Order: sequence, then C-alpha cells, then structure tokens
Amino acid sequence: MHEPHPGAGRVNSPGTVLFASLIGTTIEFFDFYIYATAAVLVFPKLFFPAGDPTAATLQSLATFAIAFFARPVGSAVFGHFGDRIGRKATLVAALLTMGLSTVLIGLLPTYASIGAVAPLLLALCRFGQGLGLGGEWGGAVLLATENAPPGKRAWYGMFPQLGAPIGFFLSGGIFLLLSELQTDEQFFQWGWRVPFLASAVLVLVGLYVRLKITETPDFQKVLDKGERVKVPAMTVLTEHTRMLVLGTLMAMATFVLFYLMTVFALNWGVSALGFSRQQMLVLQLIAVVFFGLTIPVAAVLADRHGRRRTLIWVSAAIAMFGLVLGPFFGSSSAVQVTLFLCLGLALMGMTYGPLGTILSELFPAAVRYTGASLTFNLAGILGASLAPYAATKLATTYGLQYVGYYLSVAALLSLAALVLAKR
Repeated sequence: MHEPHPGAGRVNSPGTVLFASLIGTTIEFFDFYIYATAAVLVFPKLFFPAGDPTAATLQSLATFAIAFFARPVGSAVFGHFGDRIGRKATLVAALLTMGLSTVLIGLLPTYASIGAVAPLLLALCRFGQGLGLGGEWGGAVLLATENAPPGKRAWYGMFPQLGAPIGFFLSGGIFLLLSELQTDEQFFQWGWRVPFLASAVLVLVGLYVRLKITETPDFQKVLDKGERVKVPAMTVLTEHTRMLVLGTLMAMATFVLFYLMTVFALNWGVSALGFSRQQMLVLQLIAVVFFGLTIPVAAVLADRHGRRRTLIWVSAAIAMFGLVLGPFFGSSSAVQVTLFLCLGLALMGMTYGPLGTILSELFPAAVRYTGASLTFNLAGILGASLAPYAATKLATTYGLQYVGYYLSVAALLSLAALVLAKR
C-alpha cells in the first residue's frame, strides 16, 4: 500500500481536503438520520394506513431498510466512475443524488392525500438516498486517506467519519427544536418537512467546497501508470473476493451497534419504557457527544498501534457490552438509560474512527473506491438494514437480553474477520 507522494500537499491544502471530506458525510448522514428519526416518529402516522400502529411502524422501518439495499448499487455505480473518471466528479454526483432525494421527501403528499401511492413515492426517494450515500462514503474516505501524509492515514480517514455524529447531532437537534416550538398538530401537519427541505442549504455548501478540490495523488498515479481497470466492480468481486467478504464482516458490528443505539433505542424508549419523544431525543443527543469524542481517540490509537489491533480490542468490548444490554437498557431510569446510550455510542466511535481507513487499505488504488464502498455498504445490509426490525421483534418476543445477544454475535463475527484479515 503506497503512501501519497510528498508533493500531494501542494495540490490540495490539508484544510480544504479535510473540510471537503467532512462536509459531504455530514450532509449525507444528516439526510440519512432525519429519515431514520421520521421513520419512527412521523411516517407510520402519515404514510401508512391508520388501522394498526405496530404494523405501520414495521412498514415504516421496512422503507428505512430500503436504503441499505440501494447502497451497494450506489457503491458499484459511483465506485465505477470514481475508479474510472476520478474521485472529485463522482463525489459531486453522489452528493447531488442524496440531496435531491431528501428535498423531494419534504415535498411528498401523504397517505391521506394520495393513498397507497404515498408510501411508494417515499420508498423511491429512500432508494435515492441510499444510492447517493453508497457513492458518497467511499469517495470521502479516499479523498482524506489518499491525501494523508505518512503515519497520519487513520487521522485523516477519521474526518469523514466525524460527519456521522455531527450529522446525527444536527438532525436530532432540529427535530427536538421543532418538538419544542410546535404543537403536535403543527409538527405532523408541516413541521416534519422542515429538516428535509433545509438540507438543500447544506448541499449547496458541500457542492461549493467539492468543486474547488483537485484529484487525489493516488488516483493521479493510477492515471499516469495506465492502471485503470475496465469494470472495477467485477475486478473486486473476482480478484479481491476474500477481502470483500472479510471487510464486510469487519464492519458488521459497527452497523448493528449504531442502529440499536439510535433507531431501536428511540422506538423502544418511547413505546416500551414510557419516555416522551423529546426525552429520548435529548438523551440520544447527550450520548452522541461521546460518539464524536471517541472517533479521534480511536484514530490516534490506530495510527500508533495499528488499525487491526485497535479494532480487535474494540470488537471484544462490544461483544461484552451486548451481554449487559438487557438489564442496562430495560430500566425506566433516565440516568441508567443515559449511561447505557453514552457507553454504547462511545464504543461506536471507537470502532467507527479507524473503519474507513482499514477498509480502504484492503484494496489497491485502481479499485479502491469500489472496493471500500462495497464492503462498507454490504455491511450496512448485513448489520443495519434489519437491525431495528429484528431487535424490535426479538425484544417483544423473547425480551431485551436477546437484543444484546444479537449484538454480541455480530461483534464476534467482526472480531473473527479482523483476526483472519492479517496481511
């Protein structure tokens, strides 16, 4: 794995590179999380038949899952152009795809207006969100890591990852603000649309910054040496199958943990533990601070002790955390639930910080955009798409402790993949 050449810094200033990789993922995750929050709080009431609230919530969570199946398609499509044309143009296209899909959700008519067409249109826009995010994440990580100086790869690769807690904080904050400023009637009538429409402003800022950057040194070398492959996705699937499978499993625990701490916890807290929507959003916002703080800590450890070793220890800690999830989260005590969320999201930051860097290092530069994106987004299907649904089903049928066992199994699979991936 070669490091970027010393002249790389003269092409893109570190500040511009890091901001361009951070702003994109912040927007993408903001868009993604406002959907996740709305899928629990808004869509079951407005986009599905009113008869059975539980069925409406499960159908809403099913539209939430659609994006995860769209993400590998986005990885293959945008990865193809990212490895053929370049990182910059592809990142602009991915951002536009995600942004337009999100704004359109804010303009959709509800079930009361157009009946069964409403959830279909919602599902279509959700697919567009997933498509864009599938192309965004890998490109943002490469923009950072391929411009990184020697010994700083995990530190640079951590910046796109910071977009996740910042995007989450902004999305949770805006929903909380709307809950405080509006009556329930106003919120369900039009207030829920505001976050979706507001993302247009963020997209314009992101596009402005992205259009100013130049191509990464690593991709420039691929061009100079004539190393581009015709169909990058095919090359990844046929020549790098082992790394694709191991990389997908490495990232699995990260996804399961995150969506249990956010979507499932919000749903369970409001429906089973008796917390109000506002209370749960406040508790989650407190916990997300710990998510943001542990990402740079993990990046420093990963540059110092190695990406793999750092993630092995964190995966073991997540497996242990799963064993105490049931008793820890089953309490109606706000203090205990807050501690639970803070610990879970702190572990999330520890695994998420070095993840982008380690996944990008599994593949050569000529297919890196496709390879890193595919592993990340296939892990999304395995780990995240069904996590809120499966956890809700496990908790209601067998009890909360089984949600913990589900997390522990995912962590052990990630741990096994990290051990097997020794290069």
